[in-house]
Amino acid sequence: MTTATQPALFISHGSPMLPLEDSPTTRFLSGLGPSLARPDAIVVVSAHWETNEITVNGSLQPETIHDFSGFPRALYQLDYPARGDAALVGKVKELLEDGGFHPVTVAQRGLDHGMWVPLMLMYPQADVPLLAVSLPRSLSAARLVEFGRVLGTLRAQNMLIVASGSYTHNLWALAEEGSAPPAWATEFAGWVTEKLLAGDRRSLQEWKTEAPHAAVNHPSDEHFRPLFVALGAGDEFTPPRLLHDDWRMGSLSMACWRFD
Repeated sequence: MTTATQPALFISHGSPMLPLEDSPTTRFLSGLGPSLARPDAIVVVSAHWETNEITVNGSLQPETIHDFSGFPRALYQLDYPARGDAALVGKVKELLEDGGFHPVTVAQRGLDHGMWVPLMLMYPQADVPLLAVSLPRSLSAARLVEFGRVLGTLRAQNMLIVASGSYTHNLWALAEEGSAPPAWATEFAGWVTEKLLAGDRRSLQEWKTEAPHAAVNHPSDEHFRPLFVALGAGDEFTPPRLLHDDWRMGSLSMACWRFD
């Protein structure tokens, strides 16, 4: 075990086709893993595993879930054979309990594409122990920041925190690939970027009423909520860094942020 301090990452995971394509985001994620000190474990929170309360995945050999339809056959043949860690399951559950949360554990839960798609590119050998923790729909934005703060204590123990969602996510407003992003998407993304760089957590937590075009960019909020987990896991007084952005299908931002 090492004593390196890892960052927390917010990753816009985009289409499950990422591992099969050559795109700016594929190339970015493929280079992101090697650019970081090798973590002893990864703790991942995905928009695609929502529960009422915080749930910790106790599976030591989680299966790869192909939680989508209508894609090429080759995509369904991809497998990410990550392994779990029983000691880490207990450690994270205890940390959350000490932080005032009431987590539960499930014995078997696979990895959804919000988890395995970016990690397959970052760590293609699947040789870093992985623990999935659910995104609790019962928590406010402020409590998600606190949830992230608790998970963030693991960073000093060389554990990487990955919050996987999407900066913008209106699948009903997608356009042809290569289309220019509409103003309602760029204005929303610009507002979020401005608030993140300014450290304005209060405004961010009120994003549904203060951000321009919030409801258009996120008709449902599950893909934006992981951002608060990553935000909380980072140091409040260290500005985050925008590591990557690209626009897909017009309005889908692939923004990825690092929080130290």
